Amino acid sequence: MKVIILAGGFGTRLSEYTESVPKPMVKISDKPILWHIMNTYASYGHNDFYIACGYKAEYIKNYFLNYSSLQKDFTVDFSNGEIVTHGRNVSEDWKVTLVDTGLETMTGGRVKRMKNYFDADEDFLLTYGDGLSNINIDELIAFHKKHQKMVTVSAVRPSARFGELDIDNGRVLSFKEKPQLDQGWINGGYFVVNASFFDLIDGDSTMLEREPLETVAGMGELMAYSHDGFWQCMDTKRDHEMLEDLWNTNKAPWKIDS
Repeated sequence: MKVIILAGGFGTRLSEYTESVPKPMVKISDKPILWHIMNTYASYGHNDFYIACGYKAEYIKNYFLNYSSLQKDFTVDFSNGEIVTHGRNVSEDWKVTLVDTGLETMTGGRVKRMKNYFDADEDFLLTYGDGLSNINIDELIAFHKKHQKMVTVSAVRPSARFGELDIDNGRVLSFKEKPQLDQGWINGGYFVVNASFFDLIDGDSTMLEREPLETVAGMGELMAYSHDGFWQCMDTKRDHEMLEDLWNTNKAPWKIDS
């Protein structure tokens, strides 16, 4: 399936980084979070990506435009402008379409602007450019195909901000450092969507999470795939530091073993 990734927001809550680069280009170790998200999909064979750009779109475009050369050593001959690359070709077999969906466009509007890239009754994958998960994409798609509704959203339980203590008469029976919450499901992205959904989005000012999804829910055409595993969005500096630490200590649940 084709994959739409929303990558156009301002990322104001992560301003320590987003004043200079768009949020999806903030790095976890040596790769942008956008790369990590794409790598998850690609590991399940979904490597045809449509990136909805907006704020500082040029950074995302330049990253993919120069992706091959950035992974290699190269020689530049200033006398004739010739560039010779050295080393192996990049391992990613991705196809990446970069679409400038406007600076002020809302999430629903960015999805709407992708309509011309899809057939009228085509299913596609959709997620946000700031959330990582170890979700099983095969199971997600199988769930969507089984119920045959218009939209599937992945429901996740966010991690608690603080450690959890199980106490009995003052004695700590167990200690869990920032566990997944036991109650309450939230929108974790990682949607499967039928292209008929495009027609429920008015235009650039439409928020995906408001009228379109509220309408689909009212129609009985929105289903939730419950994911109990790892999920984390990168909204704050603390979130970024946590994700970076997981990756650098080889504990990242979303890491794909090569």
